[in-house]
Amino acid sequence: MNSTLFLQSDVSDPYSIYKTMLEKNPVYWDETNKIWAIYSYDACVSILKNTKAEIPTINPSNEQKLNKYSLDILTNLTRLSNGVQHEISKEIAMLLFSNMKSVQINQITSQLTEDNLVENKIDWVNSVCKKLPVLVVLKSFGFEGNDCDFILNKIESFVKIMLPNKTEEQVKSINKISEEIFTIVEKQFLSLNLLNKISNSDSLSIHEIKTIYISNLIGLFIQSFDAGRGILSNSLLQILSNKTFSNKIEIQKSVIETLRFDPPIHNTRRIASEDFLIGESLIKKNDSILVVLASANRDPEKFENAVDFDIERINNNDNLTFGIGGHMCLAKHFSIHLATEALWFLFEKYKTINLLENNIQHEPMINARLPKNIWISIQ
Repeated sequence: MNSTLFLQSDVSDPYSIYKTMLEKNPVYWDETNKIWAIYSYDACVSILKNTKAEIPTINPSNEQKLNKYSLDILTNLTRLSNGVQHEISKEIAMLLFSNMKSVQINQITSQLTEDNLVENKIDWVNSVCKKLPVLVVLKSFGFEGNDCDFILNKIESFVKIMLPNKTEEQVKSINKISEEIFTIVEKQFLSLNLLNKISNSDSLSIHEIKTIYISNLIGLFIQSFDAGRGILSNSLLQILSNKTFSNKIEIQKSVIETLRFDPPIHNTRRIASEDFLIGESLIKKNDSILVVLASANRDPEKFENAVDFDIERINNNDNLTFGIGGHMCLAKHFSIHLATEALWFLFEKYKTINLLENNIQHEPMINARLPKNIWISIQ
């Protein structure tokens, strides 16, 4: 039996593992790692909608010794909160999205491509995917050039704040960056005049509300860097493989199907706050739970011919990559739009795009399957 926890860099085909587990152990207790692994679509939905399955705390009692700014950011992120705190921070995150200004994604994509193109070759991941989503968010909120440059240069180190286990060196780097990034975002946030727009704020001070706003705006940068680059990377690979690039609608359908077929985020975690049942399995209070979204997305009980990449399947949009229920990711439509615009620009401008290597290596992460590099030639 393969471990339920593995680095994506160590496994060439995680979907073969998921297929086996779907068939034999769709709700599985991993005794070695002391964690429930949930593989079927229905069981994953049941966990994601269950109020007794909460987001686990990343840094209990600040055992990782984060400084004040790092701790404020991590503590106030919508995606990591539960209960009333989640409802308040979710409202704030939605207000942030509603105040994003439209920017020219094509222009940013064009500039990044031209700046990094050498002899008609480019590393799509490092030249575009790691930069474009973050830049779009920054420009959508009117950040100045120098501030954009600082955040863009530091974001790869700073996203380590989301790791449940951090090295001393990572904590040192995060703490060093956090004060400056918090200060930059605070300055820009004050120009947005959003403090008085939250309705559910009776129990919070102005300072607390401001901190939640700033933390979740920074959270958008973090999410854009990880999930955003994964959507752009994986969608390009699937579009090239399946030749689904004839028009923008086909590109958009391909992005949505990629989110089902080959998503950037493969799993998320919960912890049981009380005992509850999933089918015949008793999940006990304080049990850890691994919700394997990428497995659920290929469950043949939900998706017909689930192992086939099919942009015309009528329920592709039912994939669980962005979650479901109260913790569904608010960036779903933003992410699909961004990837569609960027990839359509690429295939419309360059008539010949070829993948230069087939053996794609992935980052050493458990929860996300992110290509390290994708070298392509474009003409």
